[in-house]
Amino acid sequence: MDRFLMIEAFVRVADSGGFAEAARHLGVANSVVSARIQALEAFINAPLFHRSTRRVRLSEVGETFYKECADMVHGFVNLTDHMRGLRGAPIGRLRIQMLPGFAIEHFGSILKDFSCAYGDIQIEIVVNDRVVDPIEDGLDITFQIFPPLSESLVARRLFPVRRLFCASPAYVSSHGLPQEPADLLLHRTAVYSGYPSRNRWVFSRDGNETAIELPGQIRSNSVHLLRDYALEAGGIVCLPTLAASRLLVEGRLVPVLQEFSLTRFPFSAVFPRTQRDTMKVRLLVDYLADKFKDQEIPEWDAPLIERGWVRDSA
Repeated sequence: MDRFLMIEAFVRVADSGGFAEAARHLGVANSVVSARIQALEAFINAPLFHRSTRRVRLSEVGETFYKECADMVHGFVNLTDHMRGLRGAPIGRLRIQMLPGFAIEHFGSILKDFSCAYGDIQIEIVVNDRVVDPIEDGLDITFQIFPPLSESLVARRLFPVRRLFCASPAYVSSHGLPQEPADLLLHRTAVYSGYPSRNRWVFSRDGNETAIELPGQIRSNSVHLLRDYALEAGGIVCLPTLAASRLLVEGRLVPVLQEFSLTRFPFSAVFPRTQRDTMKVRLLVDYLADKFKDQEIPEWDAPLIERGWVRDSA
């Protein structure tokens, strides 16, 4: 058996923490990865992993071996990607995770243009709100609004994510508008459950800050579910502007407490440090970075800022 294939399988299992994720990354069956690892263990005459029903972890020998092998495998992959790029279009599989708020209304056109430009790159997209370690989940890139989970990951900032409380005209007609942040406690509210600040919300106006505890009657990790709840006149919700802008401009939602600002989050591409020079990773990250270059005000925020519903400096 090809010794490099054995070592590559070993590194992928170590990176992802499982045989199934390694097999998915390599595009082969689980049994192929298992056979390559067994052959490598037989060749060096030592176990490389401690196996359990849920996960595998490196043995002491495996940890030492991994340190020597990881850079070699990643370097070889980067070199072959580079040589392919010199001779023609890049090729390979790219597995990414994308936040639903950006994927559902904004990523489709970008994906169309990118896939047309690089037709030999196969793209697998996982859409969810989880904050993950791309190494452990077998991903090449994850696009998220939170810092990387470990120092082995690199984050490249793409654009700021602004947030705004909003409600349907029908809800406002029945229940009125809050005038101060504390008034939210008198209303039915729905909030995103994944923000690191938990129930603590800080509102800024004219250099002054007001903090309240707002647990929300409804909590969800889906901004689109919260948006639908608002459209049904369920209550006041806090949404990222990239998910709410069109509905606000159309008048189907109205801004709430728009004279106050909430903390912004950076939308970033997060990927393993060892993958920063991999051609297909670099191409997609650079493609997005170039699209949003110098855009402190993304296109969905511009009409909201013009109307004074979102603060440019928040």
